[in-house]
Amino acid sequence: MNRHLPRLMFIYNPLAGPADVADTVELVADFWQARGWRVAVRATQYAGHAAEMARAAAADGYRMVLAGGGDGTLGEVANGLVHSETILAPLPMGTGNSFGKELNIPRPNLVDHRALVEASALLASGRVQRMDVGRQQNGRYWLLWTGTGADGFLVNEIEPRSKLTKRLGAPGYALQAFQIVPRFPGMRATVQVDDQQFDDEYMLVTVSNCRKFGGGLLLLSPAAALDDGLFEVWLVRGHGFLKLLRMFAEVRRGRHLVDPDIQVVTGRQVTVHTSPPMGVHTDGDPAGVTPFSCEIVPAALRVLIPPSAPAGLFAQPGLSLPEVLRNN
Repeated sequence: MNRHLPRLMFIYNPLAGPADVADTVELVADFWQARGWRVAVRATQYAGHAAEMARAAAADGYRMVLAGGGDGTLGEVANGLVHSETILAPLPMGTGNSFGKELNIPRPNLVDHRALVEASALLASGRVQRMDVGRQQNGRYWLLWTGTGADGFLVNEIEPRSKLTKRLGAPGYALQAFQIVPRFPGMRATVQVDDQQFDDEYMLVTVSNCRKFGGGLLLLSPAAALDDGLFEVWLVRGHGFLKLLRMFAEVRRGRHLVDPDIQVVTGRQVTVHTSPPMGVHTDGDPAGVTPFSCEIVPAALRVLIPPSAPAGLFAQPGLSLPEVLRNN
């Protein structure tokens, strides 16, 4: 084996997604090896393992980590690679794949073993960008959003899901949501965004680093960029399940931007207090209870972005993968 080839670590979650993807792992590894990479394949074995392996890969000089799994696996790998020069390549293999939807990576057909190879080919033709990440007060990094309200209440009630529940995919998640969200009691929140303060009865307080919301299905922040150094903080006033459903319907139609009960504020540092204390989520995973604080960390992560990504998702130009490898 040529020791001078760039090294890639393929970290995958064997429990991610509704299907057994073990048979596809070798095909994906073969694809990247054929493109001139030395590939090491590693399966996660416990919570936090992906972050540990990604951190070790960066310290050992790996040029790229291919993260195969859902948003949880991707978030762990990102936590291991933040502030390093190692590139994160997202390979959607989970049930939600919100970050993959943000980049318009086609939904993986995990029954077809070639689907993940095709997704790899899409990534290989993409560009490397530096993106902002969010950081909670406990030091945990996230890619997409954090927040509290009805969604934080749902996440803290529904997670962790069993393998059987995950196999049901989005329909199973939606069914559970319709059973749980009507129990959301409402909240009073005080939200500090840089030097601005807001206080009201809110259904949702969402700190967003991206464009899409609701598992990547709703276009919440159509003009957001992943490298603009700013959060979009969405404050949704009101209470009640029907009001929440109406809000989601307005987002689907793009009418939320003119709704007087929906306010968006940009900023770099956010602190949220609620009464009563409410569950918090980061990228759809439980993250404790309020109060919470977060800040944006500009250009902290190198990410391989496919050509399918929406125009304007990054303000700065990127470099192709071959250019990055030549320049470093």
